[in-house]
Amino acid sequence: MGLFNEAKQLIKHNIREYGMYIALAAIMIIFSITTGGLFTNSRNISNLINQTGYIAVLAVGMTLVLIISHIDLSVGFVAGFLGAVAALLLTKTGLPVFACIIIVLILGIFIGMFNGFLVAKMGIPSFVVTLAAMMIFRGALLLITEGTGTIVIPDKTFNAIGIGYIPDIANIDGIHVLTLILGVLAIGLYVWSEFKTRKNKLKYNFKVLSLNMFMIKLVFISLIIAYITWILAGYNGLSWTVVIVIAIVTVYHFVTNKTVLGRHIYAVGGNKEAARLSGINVSKITFIVYASMSLLAALSGILYTARLQSATITAGTGFELDAIAAAYVGGVSAAGGVGKVTGSIIGALVISSLTNGMNLMGVGISYQYIIRGAVLVAAVIFDVKTRNKRS
Repeated sequence: MGLFNEAKQLIKHNIREYGMYIALAAIMIIFSITTGGLFTNSRNISNLINQTGYIAVLAVGMTLVLIISHIDLSVGFVAGFLGAVAALLLTKTGLPVFACIIIVLILGIFIGMFNGFLVAKMGIPSFVVTLAAMMIFRGALLLITEGTGTIVIPDKTFNAIGIGYIPDIANIDGIHVLTLILGVLAIGLYVWSEFKTRKNKLKYNFKVLSLNMFMIKLVFISLIIAYITWILAGYNGLSWTVVIVIAIVTVYHFVTNKTVLGRHIYAVGGNKEAARLSGINVSKITFIVYASMSLLAALSGILYTARLQSATITAGTGFELDAIAAAYVGGVSAAGGVGKVTGSIIGALVISSLTNGMNLMGVGISYQYIIRGAVLVAAVIFDVKTRNKRS
């Protein structure tokens, strides 16, 4: 009974963090039943995760922007424009793929730095700056693609970023062995990390879960990782898109949780004036966050363009809305100062799962937009209610 009460209290006090996982599990169960298991087969889950990649990357950057109580509406067409730039470089200049990617990422950083300068140094509201940038890069995308409408990319190396999978060391009965090995390593790394964190908390007399509850949590998360690994291993294995997303999430999770920069970002979002009085350079933090956002927008554009194997005039349309929705559904507070990169990835999966599941059920696009909008409103209401209870 003590264990049950502890679990109940744990969920109650961490409902913001666990709510998104519960929502994702509920969505997967509902769609699995309504589609006769089609939703959860290996091929669909693999495609779903790969389709989420470019939005997940944007959601990571948007999380930081929303944490510092700003917004970036330009990221969709920045991604579309820079994806088209990558396509032009590959088809017109003869530059190697690596060089083209580096150029596009650097361009992304410069775009973010310019946005950050206008917001942080000039004091122009971020909504206005990024709305203007959205219009500018939408026009720039149309300008680049007006000749052909679509720029087809024949380069197989570049396209592999969006549609390729990591090579296997062996293939036994259609199972991708290397993916299974990496899954086992991921579980081992997760368990080691959790034990290390628990040990450090005990060392400094911080509150931790009881040993029984801690072990249940480890087993539960490990089973989820094992399940996802098995699903992916049953259909081509890990894609390069998933590898890139995992790398981005790992880096940003480390930065936001283990570095001074991360603490400063949350401090600025929590109370800008208090952060300034404590010696934090608020303008510098804003500048860095916007540069980071457009860097990830460039990467998102590369992933999307590689997945389509072409640049189109509609690339980037609505990306910013999906990224913002993913961040809010993933637990970012509408008031700023609260949110996790890992949560936004789950939020992106929730949004993608809704779209994928409704497509499999044959739900009309009009109803899809209504349902996704309702989910976003519900997420913000949930945020406001939980915040009011805490205060």
